[in-house]
Amino acid sequence: MRMPTELHLHLEGTLEPEMTFRLAEQNRLDLPWRDPDELRARFDFTDLQSFLDLYTMSQEVLRTGEDFHALTDAYLARAAAAGVRHAEVSLDLQAHTGRGVRAAEVLDGVTSALQAAPGRHGLSAGLIVTVLRHLPGEAALATVREVVESGYPVLGLGLCSTELTAHARDFVEAFDLARAHGLHLTAHAGEEGPPQNVTGVLDHLRVERVDHGVRACGDPALVARLVAQRIPLTVCPVSNLRLRVVDALHEHPLRRMLDSGVMVTLNSDDPAYFGGYLDEVTDRTAEALDLGEEHLSTLARNGIDAAWVEESRRRELHAELERDLGGTP
Repeated sequence: MRMPTELHLHLEGTLEPEMTFRLAEQNRLDLPWRDPDELRARFDFTDLQSFLDLYTMSQEVLRTGEDFHALTDAYLARAAAAGVRHAEVSLDLQAHTGRGVRAAEVLDGVTSALQAAPGRHGLSAGLIVTVLRHLPGEAALATVREVVESGYPVLGLGLCSTELTAHARDFVEAFDLARAHGLHLTAHAGEEGPPQNVTGVLDHLRVERVDHGVRACGDPALVARLVAQRIPLTVCPVSNLRLRVVDALHEHPLRRMLDSGVMVTLNSDDPAYFGGYLDEVTDRTAEALDLGEEHLSTLARNGIDAAWVEESRRRELHAELERDLGGTP
């Protein structure tokens, strides 16, 4: 079966090598690789930082609002083909403003594509602006202030990049400001870092969801808290494999987490780099972990319940899923 929602997806992580070269030519930029195949051959990562280094370098080709629109639209088309009916996509705005691209240029390109998604691709979509954990909390606060004053439709705020450089409490002011303006909140934690990082984003940032969170399994009390409070984890098994969080896909804790009652959802993270969009992630994960229809339907329902949508849209998504499962909506 196919997952109806995707909640952990970085737009920059959908930048396929062919588009990288097309935009480089269009923007008259030189690249350090001869062709898309040579770039793709570099997608053998040893850890998160080795991925981030290449990920950052490739983003240099994104210069105009049209570039960001094209990137977003290409992802939405692929997501629709994968069966996604609602997507919440993350954008590392600081990565672009930090190299001289205006925030308005970025936001205009992305949001125009997202707003066209229902008519053009048959799915609803929203934007999560992420702030970067390796930059100071003051920079995150300035970014949130710029976003909320911009007038662009933004669904939520996230926190991403390496967990090894800063504590969640450094970003309290930025998250408090976002909350005061009605934005939903999520944060990466428990991917490369320990279970305490998950506890940190829950306690200090008061997030509604946790991106990744797989290392929470090392703390039974934290697992119990996640279950009791129904805190969704947006898990990305193929990403975890490619970044050496797990050594083999069949060792991934997703099934154990599901069986423990954790509200796990299934996502692709950075599919252009990790070799799998959501349909491919679903198939590979189901095969590796021997997930049956009950597990997959639970993942699908969790994704709908964890989505930041109006209740009327949630009911629509559940009804569509039940029809797909052969039940009565």
